[in-house]
Amino acid sequence: MRLALAEAEKALAEGEVPVGAVLVIENGIIAAGHNKSESSCDPTAHAELVVIREGARITGNWRLTGASLYVTKEPCVMCAGAMVNARLGRLVYGCRDEKYGAVTSRFQLAYDPSLNHRVTVVPGVLEKECADILKRFFVKLRS
Repeated sequence: MRLALAEAEKALAEGEVPVGAVLVIENGIIAAGHNKSESSCDPTAHAELVVIREGARITGNWRLTGASLYVTKEPCVMCAGAMVNARLGRLVYGCRDEKYGAVTSRFQLAYDPSLNHRVTVVPGVLEKECADILKRFFVKLRS
């Protein structure tokens, strides 16, 4: 999660919403990235999708069943849906997103029994640090 936080710091420096993600397979980092929606003018360029795309490219397989995704903020509907579609093995996230979170807060897509795959979820890792970087961004944005 510390590496995901370092990615979030890069996003912050670039004026992006500071969310970072790291994809791990067999204790090795496959991909790391951060939000790039503003710089790429791409609403799908969330940190989670950046690393899922890169992980699928590197492994040559869109199924990421043995992978763990570490992300600093609870994923949105789009990202949680991509995790289910990618058959992600495990999601570890930092802070909750009470407004848009689609894993535990507003929706529970990652382990919805009506979907074809369930992702193991570990919430609240380095929660305070992950929330603090978002708070810094939004305080600066509103000032």
